[in-house]
Amino acid sequence: MNIILMGPPGAGKGTQSEKILGYVNIPHISTGDMFREAIKNQTELGKLAQTYTNAGKLVPDEVTIALVKERLSRDDCKDGYLLDGFPRTIPQAEALEVLTKEISRPVELVINITADKDELIKRISGRRVCPKCGNSYHVMFKLPKVDGVCDSCGSELIQRKDDTIESLNVRLDAYENQTKPLIDFYNKLGVCKEVNGLQNIDDVFKDIQKIIDEVK
Repeated sequence: MNIILMGPPGAGKGTQSEKILGYVNIPHISTGDMFREAIKNQTELGKLAQTYTNAGKLVPDEVTIALVKERLSRDDCKDGYLLDGFPRTIPQAEALEVLTKEISRPVELVINITADKDELIKRISGRRVCPKCGNSYHVMFKLPKVDGVCDSCGSELIQRKDDTIESLNVRLDAYENQTKPLIDFYNKLGVCKEVNGLQNIDDVFKDIQKIIDEVK
């Protein structure tokens, strides 16, 4: 099955993508991984992408789309793929529709994990992480034994810059503005399904399983 997974920061997209991969046994395709692999292997597209990243510029759509087409054409995607982080704009979505049909691997399902903005801010802004060992805590849901101190190594817990309320408002507003047109685009194609991301993890996945089984 050919799937696109969408959802705002903090909606549990990473957790659910792992569960989906285990359920339908398809590769996880992210544009970040594609860029890193192409640059590391110094492919023609990788070299081209690197000229932009080295200059601190965004990689043009035509380069990204060519990379996506190359990756989705590989044998491991013949039974499906889970595309994460792409498309981000309507021109990218339109190009993806064309290229996936060219390689006979069209998008069959878009799973949109939804969540209320205020609840997301509460969920994410309460995160605390250990800078030394990487353990995660939460001021409401997962408290350390000693306030502000990591249970494992005793280091002082920190809040990541991206997890502050101010930063989250910017990130979530940007996501909403960027993503709404995409949701409308895929709704018109009849392939977009919504899942409530504020349920517990297992219930979210049960809803996703049901959707996948219906589309299969």
